[in-house]
Amino acid sequence: MTSFDTSPQLNVWRALLALAVVFVMLATTGWTALRHHRSAPPLQASLSDWEHGSIAGHQLPAAGSSPTRLARFFSSLTAAQRSSLAHRYPLAVGNMNGAPVELRYRANRIALDQARKLEQKRMHDAGLTPDGQREAGRRMHRFEAMMQADRHILAFDPEGSGRAAEVFGDLTEAERISVVVPGVDTDLLTFQRTSRKYSAPVGMAQSLYAAEREVDPSTRTAVIAWADYTTPSGLGIDSATAKRAADGAIRLNALVRALPGGSPISLFCHSYGSVLCGLAAPTLPGRVADIAVAGSPGMRVAKASQLRTSAHVWAMRDADDWVQDVPYLELGGLGHGEDPVSAVFGARVLSARDAKGHAGYFEPGTESVLNFAEIGVGAYESVRCADDAEACRAGLSDTASAGRA
Repeated sequence: MTSFDTSPQLNVWRALLALAVVFVMLATTGWTALRHHRSAPPLQASLSDWEHGSIAGHQLPAAGSSPTRLARFFSSLTAAQRSSLAHRYPLAVGNMNGAPVELRYRANRIALDQARKLEQKRMHDAGLTPDGQREAGRRMHRFEAMMQADRHILAFDPEGSGRAAEVFGDLTEAERISVVVPGVDTDLLTFQRTSRKYSAPVGMAQSLYAAEREVDPSTRTAVIAWADYTTPSGLGIDSATAKRAADGAIRLNALVRALPGGSPISLFCHSYGSVLCGLAAPTLPGRVADIAVAGSPGMRVAKASQLRTSAHVWAMRDADDWVQDVPYLELGGLGHGEDPVSAVFGARVLSARDAKGHAGYFEPGTESVLNFAEIGVGAYESVRCADDAEACRAGLSDTASAGRA
């Protein structure tokens, strides 16, 4: 269980905010956390190889090219050539916005197998401590599970604690697309869980996907469990500031702009993930129809209108969610601003009845996940507002399932 999934000692958070000036001074005098980096992380090595590669005698386009250009490049290739690139540069292709979705799935399965074999060797590496060997075993089993034929891994990076994204449903044929953005302590080992399944990104996405199909079986939907950013670890400086969220916002924007088709997209942002979504909001494309936050510590603005987005902004919080006791302010770069469920913020406030505390908004059968599902399929007239009011539905009508520009 992660720090943000359990009731933290809120005095730690308050102390961080109260000592904002001290932290800022420390930061400006060079107080940093030391981290060990390999010279050539696997993804970077694959991207470097891609940059020096070729196909049929022609140089490959830059990996950072626009999704449109990369899509044109891949469509110009034969099936055999695309398969060859996936095998030669699996991590590069598997994480390449603009590459065909099915090719990314295939490339990431290859990359997962390579990472699995590496961890299998590390399990028996005498140079590792017993704890290191056990962690290698946990990673090996996680990669093995992610390789299963019925799983669709859209992004994968084994470096450090790792990043991943997984798709449920047919992304290329979807009439509505939902993206689940999780909070702190999310990595490859917490990407999915057996215990408290629906507090992890995979379980959240599975629950939302099932609920969307239940409320509107006729609409083709897809849900992405998006843990493709480096999240903060526990309650500390990283979770109290926006640095991780700012980096993640760039990655989220890149993902959204590369999604196939033109179907409406809804973002469902939990806990610290809502900080990320708040920072991403002004740069997101118009096809993002909804930004819904749950258990939010703030979105780095004082009012929803300051998000500068055409998307509907929704917010919910369970009555038992400890995050309501976090100081909603920003001081010296610490804290995340106004409470999104407050009247002054101006979001459309949804009911979270039956949610299970801070980590339970996606539990099957809860009104919280049902509300998310209604939003995900565009059934706005069916959502349930907080306090039985109708304010959250004001001025909205159900949307057609067809995509919009």
